[in-house]
Amino acid sequence: MKEISLMIFDFDGTLIDSGDDLANSINYTLKQLDIPPLGRGKIVGFIGDGVVRLLERSLGDEYRERLDDALSIFRGYYAEHLLDTTDLYPGVLRVLEHFKDKKKVIVTNKLYGYTVEIVDKLGITGYFESIIGVDSVPVRKPDPALLTPILKTYGAAKKKTVVVGDGVSDVLLAKNTGVLSCALLNGLGDRDKLLRLDPDYCCEDISELQELFA
Repeated sequence: MKEISLMIFDFDGTLIDSGDDLANSINYTLKQLDIPPLGRGKIVGFIGDGVVRLLERSLGDEYRERLDDALSIFRGYYAEHLLDTTDLYPGVLRVLEHFKDKKKVIVTNKLYGYTVEIVDKLGITGYFESIIGVDSVPVRKPDPALLTPILKTYGAAKKKTVVVGDGVSDVLLAKNTGVLSCALLNGLGDRDKLLRLDPDYCCEDISELQELFA
């Protein structure tokens, strides 16, 4: 087991299964704009880099000029439906309880307000020291400037810090900062892309963290 002192968790696709609510909100947005809907799998493949990139990818080049309208529609609808089906992945509560004595921070490309509401409603707020949303700071994954202040705040050594996430940006954030990376292969991200990045650790299920770290 690798001894760690700080755990950085991604959110969507890592702690929460939010794919259906995000896909439904995208297709609602497209419908309001008279744009053909997309399949769930396609939309899920667009998730991971924040709502603007999610909408840009969903609109495609043909409808890119509708981005401002799409953002307004999406944000209004998603705010009312972000917990229709979204829930913690199996094993998450057990993992958070197992590591209750470790410093833990959520770093996500999701808006801070959405993240805080979901964390609160799902009853896991007390497990985390802080939450960093995409609008919390001027940089985003995989910029190491995102993680460096967190390391300083909690006095964590790089080799005792791990980033746990299902996205390419999570692994790159860890590598760019010089901390450990742990790729979750059963989230919303593309497992083949994750494996090609050669992360320090891989998990098929988040529960495996209990066997990897101490």
